[in-house]
Amino acid sequence: MWQPANPLYLHPNPLFSFTALYLSHTMSTETPTRNRVNFATPRSFGATMKSHLKETFFPDDPFRQFRNEKSGLKKPLQYFIPIFEWLPNYSLRLFKFDLLSGITIASLAIPQGISYAKLANLPPIIGLYSSFVPPLIYAVFGNSKHLAVGTVAACSLLIANTIGEEVSHKDDPTLYLHLVFTATFFTGIFQTLLGLLRLGILVDFLSHPTITGFMGGTATLICLQQLKGIFGLKHFTTKTDVVSVLHAVFQNRDEWRWQSAVVGIIFLIFLQFTRFVRKKRPNLFWVSAIAPMVVVIVGCLFAYFAHADKHGIQIVGHLSRGLNPLSIKHLNFDSQYIPVTLKAGLITGLIALAEGVAIGRSFAIMKNEQVDGNKEMIAFGLMNIVGSFTSCYLTTGPFSKTAVNFNAGCRTAMSNVVMAICMMLTLLLLAPLFSYTPLVALSAIIMSAMLGLIDYQEIYHLFKVDKFDFLICMAGFLGVAFISMDHGLMMSIGLALVRTLLYAARPATCKLGKVQDSCVYRDTEQYPGSTSVNGVLALQLGSPVYFANSNYIRERILRWIQEEEDISNAKESVVEHVLLDLSGVTSTDTTGIETLIEISKMLQAKSIKLSIVNPRLCVMEKMIRSHFVDKIGKESIFLCIEDAIEASLFSEKRQV
Repeated sequence: MWQPANPLYLHPNPLFSFTALYLSHTMSTETPTRNRVNFATPRSFGATMKSHLKETFFPDDPFRQFRNEKSGLKKPLQYFIPIFEWLPNYSLRLFKFDLLSGITIASLAIPQGISYAKLANLPPIIGLYSSFVPPLIYAVFGNSKHLAVGTVAACSLLIANTIGEEVSHKDDPTLYLHLVFTATFFTGIFQTLLGLLRLGILVDFLSHPTITGFMGGTATLICLQQLKGIFGLKHFTTKTDVVSVLHAVFQNRDEWRWQSAVVGIIFLIFLQFTRFVRKKRPNLFWVSAIAPMVVVIVGCLFAYFAHADKHGIQIVGHLSRGLNPLSIKHLNFDSQYIPVTLKAGLITGLIALAEGVAIGRSFAIMKNEQVDGNKEMIAFGLMNIVGSFTSCYLTTGPFSKTAVNFNAGCRTAMSNVVMAICMMLTLLLLAPLFSYTPLVALSAIIMSAMLGLIDYQEIYHLFKVDKFDFLICMAGFLGVAFISMDHGLMMSIGLALVRTLLYAARPATCKLGKVQDSCVYRDTEQYPGSTSVNGVLALQLGSPVYFANSNYIRERILRWIQEEEDISNAKESVVEHVLLDLSGVTSTDTTGIETLIEISKMLQAKSIKLSIVNPRLCVMEKMIRSHFVDKIGKESIFLCIEDAIEASLFSEKRQV
């Protein structure tokens, strides 16, 4: 017979409501509420493992669309190769938007490609190569409609720093270049495997504060390094910390060229002004988008007609005409260099994934769309593998280029194809014209882009909201700026993991009380006016119970009991029933079960009865298998707090 857990419940039918209230009153004085807990036989090991693996690696159930489908290989093909999903429905109307977007991001890709290649200590033409082949691969396998593919500053500097520790780009530029291609190959393999094995969970360890701090520290470091180009320095340090960079700048004051500094400051002011215009008038985003290209063109004309190289203003130098040459034969798997290329590939691959996937998802949310992170990993991996075969270095989805692509109104990944075609024409026809690009212009472009990556407002927001997140952010920021990029990143990730371990080892527990004028039980600290039943201590555990926190949970429960006795100043225990609400306990292990058994025995020695409330499926199955249910009795396990308290009160009345 139905009975409401809340005696104050009123049914729309007055007769039914009166009957329910009468039954509730009768049963509350004569017998406890009927136990409705499900004690079904635990699932088999295979079923449990299948469920856990599905939730771990396939939480989005990507294969649900293949069920009950009679389309053969059409749906799987569209899932694994997204271009087959949008290309059949592609139209001229969509192409008009993608054409404008593609041309716009191509104008940004040319100066950025040359600039970031110089940042990675690579020939500038490699930056242009990297904006031709990878976008074509992403257009086929990419899952995002708005992501624009290209090189990024942080990974460029990290590659230069990591591989530069083993081989100097000045002493042996050919070997250095081949090791960069090899590191890019390892990056592609790593990213593809993560996507195929559904291990995107690893990217989640790069928390938002970690990325904010890392990007801010990297941007600060890159800005200071560009003082080399601004002042026209020829000798500079290979170290990547703020102290060494500043020391190198001021140590070589005799090399400073005021002509170069004046040109660089003018270009930087112009670029920052266009960014200001974009912020004030978002519809004029294209002004900021084409500004780097304007700087390059003006710089080339100035260098050509004024013979700038004779006045201390260095230029890029010769750029050969032609498409990407094959570099697969240049991959270097020598055992002497494998460790450094693996290190560079794994670290930069992880950072590139975190940045690219996060950016793709951010812009997809604006359009109420969804991006599959694992498919993005596969796309990034494939374009880096193919890129390493065709004279490209690491590429991902940079924020600046993606923002321009989005604001330009792109509709599909065809905008990347348009950009690649523009780059192809540039490589075939226009590449030599960029030979006169002043290095100071590239430095100004990089500095302007990096200033936008130092998010002061977000850092201050972290400080106001969560001090520990602020520490994680600053560990990354200061570590990158004053030690090294990889050490700073590891410091930040380490602090984030320490925080995770603290959450696991010291889970939240609270005492429950009945909120005034309601029938719900909540944390008494959060709701100070809530009341509890005499002799009944209701506690809630808010995390899995396992080996790492079992001792703490046992000691915390005993301390709750002791605090109750201290409040009442009673010589004997005033607690007769302890109710453990396990609604928030998603899982447990054998140590956790043994801890519950120990708690039961310790409470029994104090003449206190233990009751369990609402154990989850996994927890209940282990309780049944370990015979914990048999030891405390099925009558001690309840579906809700109200049922458990009602049973406790009935037990006291029976004893009286």
